[in-house]
Amino acid sequence: MRACARRNSFPTSRSTLSCHPITAPLTISVRGQLNFSRAMLSACAGWRALSACRHAAGAVLGRSLLHGSSLAAAEEAQAAQAAASPSPGPLTDSDFDLTEDQQQFKHVAEMFAREELAPYSAEWDENHHFPVETLKKAADLGFGGMYVSEDVGGAGLGRLDAAIIFEELARGCVPTAAFLSIHNMVAAAIDRYGSSHQRGLYLPGLASMELLGSYCLTEPAAGSDAASLRTSAKRMAGGDYVLNGAKAFISGGGVSDVYLVMARTGKPGPRGISAFLLEKGMEGLSFGKREAKLGWNAQPTTAVMLDDVRVPEAMRLGQEGDGFKIAMAALDGGRINIGACSVGGAQFCLDTAREYTRARQQFGGPISAFQATLFRVADMATSIQASRLMVRHAAAALDARSPSATLECAMAKRFATDACYAVTNDALQLLGGYGYLKEYPIERYMRDLRVHCILEGTNEVMRIIINRELDKLDPK
Repeated sequence: MRACARRNSFPTSRSTLSCHPITAPLTISVRGQLNFSRAMLSACAGWRALSACRHAAGAVLGRSLLHGSSLAAAEEAQAAQAAASPSPGPLTDSDFDLTEDQQQFKHVAEMFAREELAPYSAEWDENHHFPVETLKKAADLGFGGMYVSEDVGGAGLGRLDAAIIFEELARGCVPTAAFLSIHNMVAAAIDRYGSSHQRGLYLPGLASMELLGSYCLTEPAAGSDAASLRTSAKRMAGGDYVLNGAKAFISGGGVSDVYLVMARTGKPGPRGISAFLLEKGMEGLSFGKREAKLGWNAQPTTAVMLDDVRVPEAMRLGQEGDGFKIAMAALDGGRINIGACSVGGAQFCLDTAREYTRARQQFGGPISAFQATLFRVADMATSIQASRLMVRHAAAALDARSPSATLECAMAKRFATDACYAVTNDALQLLGGYGYLKEYPIERYMRDLRVHCILEGTNEVMRIIINRELDKLDPK
């Protein structure tokens, strides 16, 4: 039971309830990247493996919990097994009018999450393992350069397409999906602001995830007030820059190959900040210890130290003084992605809790029939649906380059991350003692989603941005 319980039993798709045999290969072009037949075949294999795991879990539960026990103990064992193997949720993608392409993107991401992420995510969390090889498999499907142009190996997708994908990936493993978001932020910034040399040098490797990218804005003394950053970039004779300073809480630190670093080239304030591309191995570039964190244990987080790091002018991204603009543009997309990851994690927890409450018997019936449970589940489902709609609306606004896009992204991030974290807490409460055990996934999703209310701008900062953008759009 222990071995199987640690392997996340991924809920069946909300829209695909069974595995249909494939009689002929079917390849769809997701901007030349996503191989649909491969993902479907992997999914079928995954379903068979997970089915065997469930049977094994049932056998062990029967031996360990039911031997010589009462009917009540048997019911508890059944409910515990259900919690480790939830059934599908009630929603379908027809509710969102997804295009045929978007439905296919979602399906491929769901199959990848089911086969490559969910069975291993608990082990990665426990062992603090960064699954680089799995990330490369994700890149084979186009997930390493989702909105990178096709001419340099990207998938050429939109922000709404990516939000749909990130939601599904997060159902399998939240921190792995979140690292993909950060990596894609770096790749997208290079694609949008980089020179032809920079694009050709870095983007093919980032799209294939032979190169991993990290985003370096936050500093020990400059968190929410990012424009006050102190890392300096002094221009030398000949045009090179020498960077000095430190960055904090950098996902992928010490492992990633390319670091997008914001540093001060001018006066105080946002207009004095420029962006630079640094490579692992540069003289003077070093990394702190791997931080011990509450969640997100499947990706490393370290400080990044810069001690007289000499960077050629050709590795400055954009013009001098463009760094803060580049950083904020990247964060608009990152906020959508982290909101989508929250939705995916919360959906998994809701599906798990609903299955558990159906199986758990107390006071002569399933606890799913209690009015308190009904009300809680209804509120959880409503929160997830509202979050999903806000995230997708914000993604569509960013795709359309709407004047309200920054406002929409901040609203969606603030609402979705708070609401979905609350859903994980409610799911844990519904599972009772089982929810508190590491044998079952709810506590891990709760730990992983907690940081979403902090990163990509805290939710308190989101409220400031919302007010600022309202004043821009409707000045009084």
